[in-house]
Amino acid sequence: MSDDAAVPELRASDADRERVAEVLRDALAEGRLDMAEFEERLEATYKARTYGELAPITRDLPVGGITPPPVVSLTKEPVESGSWAGRVSGGEGSSSWAVAVLSGFERRGRWTVPKQLTCVTFLGGGELDLREANFADREVEINCVAIMGGVNIIVPPGVEVVVRGIGIMGGFDHRESGVPGEPGAPRVIVNGFAFWGGVGVERKLTREERRRLKEERRQGKLDRRSSLRELAEDYREDAHDAHRRLLDSHHDLLRERHEERRERHEERRRRHRERREERDRRRYGDY
Repeated sequence: MSDDAAVPELRASDADRERVAEVLRDALAEGRLDMAEFEERLEATYKARTYGELAPITRDLPVGGITPPPVVSLTKEPVESGSWAGRVSGGEGSSSWAVAVLSGFERRGRWTVPKQLTCVTFLGGGELDLREANFADREVEINCVAIMGGVNIIVPPGVEVVVRGIGIMGGFDHRESGVPGEPGAPRVIVNGFAFWGGVGVERKLTREERRRLKEERRQGKLDRRSSLRELAEDYREDAHDAHRRLLDSHHDLLRERHEERRERHEERRRRHRERREERDRRRYGDY
């Protein structure tokens, strides 16, 4: 089998299926699909297991209503190195609209944030996860209209966020606004208004970064435990040496005392012998 023939049999990821679902939601909002077609194709999307099953679902639908580029790439793209220069890709974004009417939308994984993205929620909700996304420009603008609904925007650390939206019996989250960005990082401007709704902005690490930090903390704990074990071992060795030196000193002291007692005993025997000899000379005289 050739490589080209094997490509459609590659397993699709959750991000691939979600990217196709985004195109279907945009097509529903633009009137290209009716509700029955949308539900039928959406069900087929989430059941798809390979690229070959995903590709026909959106083959007749354009992205953004302008040009019909391939919806699903049949080749696995290399993983980005993580530098900001590699994530500001230029060109067009994945989709310039995200609409949720009595429903919801979600953008996550590998997708491209367009220069201008409009999000509309009415009695629904949506989530924009920019942690693994690329950016069409160094500065992107997200216009949010939340009417009795909400939009949650997740940005990675290092991205500068500017929040300019207003709320009418609703609110925009300004907690992340004004935090300086890293050199070369994109700037995300959040505009719009919320009526009986809300737009939230929060910073989170990716799952991979959280796993890496967790592994670093675990390794740090192991290193500290190893250091403590080494210190305890050194302490035990030092204590053993000190105990051995103490025993040696005690044995030396016992030997010295034994030698002193032996010398005193020998001295007493010598004096006793001399006194006995002197007594015998006095008694019997010299013969």
